Amino acid sequence: MPQVIAALQKIVGKINETEMMQMKSTATLDKVPESKIAADFLAKKLNLQIDIPEETLCLYQFTIEHLILVSISLFAAIVVSIPLGILAFKSSRLGQIILGIVGMIQTIPSLAILVFMIPLLGIGNVQAIAALFLYSLLPIVRNTYVGLHEISPQLRESAEALGLPPMARLRLIELPLAYRSILAGIKTSAIINIGTATLGALIGAGGYGQPILTGIRLDDIGLILQGAIPAAVLALLAQGLFELAERWIVPKGLQVKSR
Repeated sequence: MPQVIAALQKIVGKINETEMMQMKSTATLDKVPESKIAADFLAKKLNLQIDIPEETLCLYQFTIEHLILVSISLFAAIVVSIPLGILAFKSSRLGQIILGIVGMIQTIPSLAILVFMIPLLGIGNVQAIAALFLYSLLPIVRNTYVGLHEISPQLRESAEALGLPPMARLRLIELPLAYRSILAGIKTSAIINIGTATLGALIGAGGYGQPILTGIRLDDIGLILQGAIPAAVLALLAQGLFELAERWIVPKGLQVKSR
């Protein structure tokens, strides 16, 4: 990235140790946002005027960034995981391999996956989305497999007695019976993604992790809560939306009745 290198070279030698300590003190003691400190420094040293967005605009921006990270990674995981779950059910030997691989991925710490992908994808949204995608696989694959596996043999025999071909049985009978389990897996992945996406700020992906990370550096509980509370609210909204989707998608006879 020649433009980035050229821009960084302009500030080489412009910051001495005293100025660095003063800026750090301003951020830590006076709770001045780091973006504001950096903008003031660039205006003073290089005569560059940079507009800093208002706090409300930042929160809106963080929300959009977080939703982009979660929605793209979750959609990709759904597209890949449901066929993998079906394949795992249809072939027992291949199924053990598939479930073993996605289970192994889930055991790797999310921060480690982000670090491992830096040489492959660099730093930014793409890397964060890829990591979230990998973390979304296991719940959907396993729930798809379990949902299909728990269909009673009598129902399968009835479908075969109707003379339906395998693909028609899967589409018309088996998948509808497994919808509730599949949706539960997608809901689990979505909630996990919302929380894990906060780590995307470590690699410049933005989202609610940005105020959390800044708050940790500045020892500012208020900034931490500005990211943590919206993330928790978003997780609750996602859970509610999936419960509504279950009422609409899952056949009424398979829905859990509230007492």
